[in-house]
Amino acid sequence: MDFNTAAIVCLGGMLFLLLAGVPIAYSIGFVSGIVGFLAFGESALDKVGWTTFSMLYKLSWTPLPIFTLLACLMAQTSMGEDIFGAAKRWLSKVPGGLAASTVLGEAVMAAALGSSTATIMAMGKVAEPEFKRNKYNMPYAIGATLAGGVLGPLIPPSTIMIIFAVMANAPLGELFIAGVVPGVLLAVLLAGMAIFMAWRKPSLGPRAEGVSWRERFSSLKRVWPMVIVMVAILGSIYAGIATPTEAGGVGCFVVLVLAVTFYRMRWRGLLAAIKETAVLNAMIMFVMISANFFAYIVGSSDLTESMTAWVSAGHVHSIGVIFLLMLIMIVLGCFMDGITIMMLTVPFFVPLVTGLGYDLVWLGVLYTVNMEIGLITPPMGLNLFVAKQMFNLQTGELIRGVMPFLVILLLFLVLMVLLPDVALFLPSLMD
Repeated sequence: MDFNTAAIVCLGGMLFLLLAGVPIAYSIGFVSGIVGFLAFGESALDKVGWTTFSMLYKLSWTPLPIFTLLACLMAQTSMGEDIFGAAKRWLSKVPGGLAASTVLGEAVMAAALGSSTATIMAMGKVAEPEFKRNKYNMPYAIGATLAGGVLGPLIPPSTIMIIFAVMANAPLGELFIAGVVPGVLLAVLLAGMAIFMAWRKPSLGPRAEGVSWRERFSSLKRVWPMVIVMVAILGSIYAGIATPTEAGGVGCFVVLVLAVTFYRMRWRGLLAAIKETAVLNAMIMFVMISANFFAYIVGSSDLTESMTAWVSAGHVHSIGVIFLLMLIMIVLGCFMDGITIMMLTVPFFVPLVTGLGYDLVWLGVLYTVNMEIGLITPPMGLNLFVAKQMFNLQTGELIRGVMPFLVILLLFLVLMVLLPDVALFLPSLMD
């Protein structure tokens, strides 16, 4: 079996098993192992062995368990409740203010959690009682909450960015910083959309009871722990005094001190955070070991070189190629989770995009937004299922509620493609 045929068979076999319901790690590992043996012979078995060893001892992976621990430690505190409470007071007299507060709260929580699902759950469980008490239209309110979850991986730290950086050999520190400006911009756009919808149709989000300015400023006293965490992580990376791994360690230490002294976390909470961290990282590493061998088989073919040569020959304009790749990932996001999509596409797309002269950091931001849009697009959006179970809403109601915000997300993705400097401005200042 020649290398090109092996790559095509590997891709097709994995898709078949995924559609049949086989977990991603087994789908990738089984097909890659069989095809690799047929294409490379017994040497493929040696490759599987030392790939596993090299993956587990690769220093570029070290930010992943550290930032996962950071998120799990924060989940043991009430930082999410404090942030939502402050935002709610400041937007109390604005139509749709609670929905906008949830989005802005997710933006702040994103600076530590790094996961859309975790961000949605952390803010959603706090916001839901307030939505009901103030007679909000629940599909509209939860739709805003779902869309705001995209900010989780976009504003660093981010699990998706870490995985992309390792797979694409991109600079993680620059990638983290590149997500800040797009993340803040998207938070403003989504919160603005929530307010605009409630202004046009007040029954969606009635104004809450007004509060005094003294209460508003007083609520900021509960936000300072998150500000300290954000400054410790992003400030140390941007200033160049710490690598992403070291910044994650600093963040974990700061959160642990705050959790013990300010939020009264004890041994039970710490052990729960460590256990959850171990389980999550084991799951991700199992997938990535299989994916690394899959990328090896695909990379042994000349499919990406052929695509690059075809595009470079003038058959397709380079910006048209980027839009096509984004469209492919959005369609895949309707049926697959983000990690699966990255396993499928990064070995093909990264050489193609870099061959066209585009920046890897910019591509990483586009990937992050795309992967998260896929989590809220029907019929297989993971976050749709999470919200359905958590908020007891019908899938149709969720889709109708999130659709206006999905339009904003798609327009934002177009903006990121057309204006790369929005993402690359801050990284350019790090040198």
